[in-house]
Amino acid sequence: MAPAVRGLKSFVWQKLKSAVFDDFTKEEEWKVMLLDDYTTKLLSLCCKMTDLLAEGVTVVESVYKTREPVPHMKAIYLITPTKKSVDGLIDDFINKSSSRYKAAYVYFTDFCPDSLFNKIKASCAKSIRKCKEINISFFPYESQVFTLNIPDAFYRCYSPTLERTKDKDAVLQVMAEQIVTLCATLDENPGVRYKRYKTEGSGGKEKEAILEEDDDLWVKMRHKHIADVIEELPKLLKDSSSKTKATEGKLSISALSQLMKKMPLYRKEISRQVVHLNIAEDCMSKFKSNIERLCKTEQDLALGTDAEGQKVKDSMRVLLPVLLNKSHDSYDKIRAILLYIFSTNGTTQENLDKLIQNVHIESDSDMIRNWKYLDVPVISSFVAQQHKYVRRDRSKEETFQLSRWTPVIKDVMEDAIENKLDSKDWPYCSRCPPTWNGSGAVSARQKPRASQREERRSSARLIVFVLGGLAYSEMRSAYEVSEAHKSCEVVIGSTHILTPRKLLEDVKSLSKPKDMVCLKDE
Repeated sequence: MAPAVRGLKSFVWQKLKSAVFDDFTKEEEWKVMLLDDYTTKLLSLCCKMTDLLAEGVTVVESVYKTREPVPHMKAIYLITPTKKSVDGLIDDFINKSSSRYKAAYVYFTDFCPDSLFNKIKASCAKSIRKCKEINISFFPYESQVFTLNIPDAFYRCYSPTLERTKDKDAVLQVMAEQIVTLCATLDENPGVRYKRYKTEGSGGKEKEAILEEDDDLWVKMRHKHIADVIEELPKLLKDSSSKTKATEGKLSISALSQLMKKMPLYRKEISRQVVHLNIAEDCMSKFKSNIERLCKTEQDLALGTDAEGQKVKDSMRVLLPVLLNKSHDSYDKIRAILLYIFSTNGTTQENLDKLIQNVHIESDSDMIRNWKYLDVPVISSFVAQQHKYVRRDRSKEETFQLSRWTPVIKDVMEDAIENKLDSKDWPYCSRCPPTWNGSGAVSARQKPRASQREERRSSARLIVFVLGGLAYSEMRSAYEVSEAHKSCEVVIGSTHILTPRKLLEDVKSLSKPKDMVCLKDE
């Protein structure tokens, strides 16, 4: 039984089935599966234990840990080609007389270096029945979102302390190889274009809510505006309650029997909706307490106009109420200061020093100053050679007053689909297939599909990769553009997922020595 997942997660699971589990379709015996940290997370994102049971896997264990021998069972090793994981494999078969398993079937997520492969050959080759590279070096984060899980890529690519080292080239090479595995999984041979960046709980009891792809309500609500979520969730809860009451009204034996069978499903559905309602209400309570005014300030500074479309004449006057508000933390104030600096195309050194001193953010001042390493004019005397991307006119689009800003990446997506990207700014590494005409109406893969959703996905696909982190609003844009352009599905990914705080901490780290930087994926 295939897992109830969609999009990228489904593609990854199907590839795992064809590359790994199809090797055992004729065997009706239970197997042990060994995973490392990477593959544990990979499998958790695209399948459940019940799916593995259906493929004949009875036990899943860590390749790093000491385990009890099961010499009558075969072992499937789904691991990354690293020394630690390979050592775990070798330890299980170091002595033929005391091997932990009957035989090993080894599947590497990526290319295995000769040094490691030769080490395996010399140590336990006779115990290995199959050894394959399946090429899945990315995580399917959402149905149309992927991540390479490289949280230190921002530092390694942009830190001036690494300018004379080979760290940047090394991480770029790794990312390129990972993106290739994405294209292979999607069965795509795309045209490639790039932008070169030149620099100088309720009831007093907490409950953990798992938000996953097979939660239809989460998938439906995750990228909606909080105002829409607050309005729609109570209606869904009321509808579920009314269905339960309607069923309870039937008093026949068969009806009561059916009700008893369905009660766990009703209870599970209502419980899930209540969890989402509690999460939404918690978000809304934080928003109403002090975020609403902050959002208005951020929108006005980012767009340069207020909610009525009037141009902001004095950015400092807009900024000051945020800086003087004691309920905002230092991260909120730093973001507001940055938006002020961006809106004025830089500020004076004297003014910046005063802002940092008056807001008492001296220890975090590099969150502001280090934007110079990204070619952003923090100080107005700094001359940036950066070409400003011409934004699309969205003045006629309906939106909430506190969500007027549209991520630049959405413009890029739409321009790419409509074949409007400037080839000087976005040169080609390789050309798109000749059947692509920019409208998404013609496909390079002529595979007939039944449903409209599948028909759209067989027509064209735009894969967007952002180096250095991806924000949730940029993820949302991928779904919005896919919905607006029915003939093209947008898949977006990055080295890691960004939150506002995570971005500021990444920027702050740029001026630190390498041995002082500790970056973790969130």
